[in-house]
Amino acid sequence: MNAAPKKEDQKPWEKWKDQVEKMETRKLRSRRERFRSLWFGMGMFGLIGWSVAVPVLLGVAVGIWIDTHWPGRISWTLTLIFVGTAVGCLHAWYWIKQESGRNRWKK
Repeated sequence: MNAAPKKEDQKPWEKWKDQVEKMETRKLRSRRERFRSLWFGMGMFGLIGWSVAVPVLLGVAVGIWIDTHWPGRISWTLTLIFVGTAVGCLHAWYWIKQESGRNRWKK
């Protein structure tokens, strides 16, 4: 029974052949899943929108509540809008980074 050669034992052209086969497999899969990718993109678009909108809306709600109960020199509503925007953008960046890494190299 022949065992598959280890990657270290492969010749350079065998490594190149393996890489070309992986690229071909990914390309064929992307052609088959073209319709799915459209819906996946729309879903990601919605996910990104909500991941930014929810922290901003929470910041507005908490900021209004703080401003009505403890009025002061600074506007907590504006401050928490900026904080919510920053948190939402970081959260959206995290999701984009995670999804692009997951789908790019998947076999």
